Amino acid sequence: MRLPCLLAAIVALAACHDQANGGGAGVRDQITAVGSSTVYPFTTIIAERFVTADPDAKAPVIESTGTGAGMKLFCAGIGAAHPDIENASRRMKAAEYRDCAAHGAAALLEIPIGIDGIAFAESKRGPRMALSTVDLYRALAAHPGGRPNTARTWHDVNPALPAIPIQVYGPPATSGTRDALAELILMRGCDAVEPGAAALAHRDPDAHRLLCTRVRDDGAYIDAGENDNLIVQKLQSNPDALGVFGYSYLEENRNTVNGVAIDGIAPSYEAIAADRYPGSRLLYLYVKKAHLDAIPGLRQFLSLYAANWGRGGPLVRRGLIAAPASVQARARSIIANETALDPATLPS
Repeated sequence: MRLPCLLAAIVALAACHDQANGGGAGVRDQITAVGSSTVYPFTTIIAERFVTADPDAKAPVIESTGTGAGMKLFCAGIGAAHPDIENASRRMKAAEYRDCAAHGAAALLEIPIGIDGIAFAESKRGPRMALSTVDLYRALAAHPGGRPNTARTWHDVNPALPAIPIQVYGPPATSGTRDALAELILMRGCDAVEPGAAALAHRDPDAHRLLCTRVRDDGAYIDAGENDNLIVQKLQSNPDALGVFGYSYLEENRNTVNGVAIDGIAPSYEAIAADRYPGSRLLYLYVKKAHLDAIPGLRQFLSLYAANWGRGGPLVRRGLIAAPASVQARARSIIANETALDPATLPS
């Protein structure tokens, strides 16, 4: 009885290994990652250190696709044709997990790597804006108050603001930063001013999301793609406009742009770390367990990430906000024990 069971286990293990390493698309011996443009520079730094630590290792391939588009690539299957890592500027959604599971990637590690903030920025020559989440909801929501948004200037939104056109360059709908903008900023402003919005969130979450987070598409919000550096360039050429991107890009470009205070709190390392800034959010890596044995160096890559995400590390110098000690400890435990994500905890 024991011999057949042992043989079955060996065959199953070999099949799993072959599926992850080959997957019908040849063999791959380098790490691949897709996803968030916000997380991209951090993973790129780790990739550089990975190669420095082992010159014989092949350089990981890191692509900036946006969180949503990256999830589609990541969840399409396991094996050489599919990425090992998803960089994410928000948590995976339950529907995305179901897509992963349907394609054989049900066993995933969810690793929080640090904190970021949704930063609004303007040119150094800009009007020195200070906004509230209510201002931003009224300026950017498609249907504030249930009616089409007709505000053309910031003064239309709030008489205390200047009469300059509402022009906000930001990420596309596939971006995790766009999702975070909707959920952390617009939804907060909506709940503050829309009668019954908070109750609607409990009664009908989909209707609440439609009311509060749909962004207008009449030119006030301008889809600038996944290249956050392009947004910085647009702010330099259009000083009356605002831009939306991760805090790390604001920190990197402090010589050309200013952060815009929201609800009286300017985007800063300290404010985001203390969760005082309205746009604070965790950043994540998602990793396929089936690839840990199949892809050379993948475990070492994750360990290298954990060794460099602390307050004094290179990722923080690049703009990451170090997560609280308890979050870092939990993330290290997930890596060390290869603890699989519980899909029951994921948002809808």
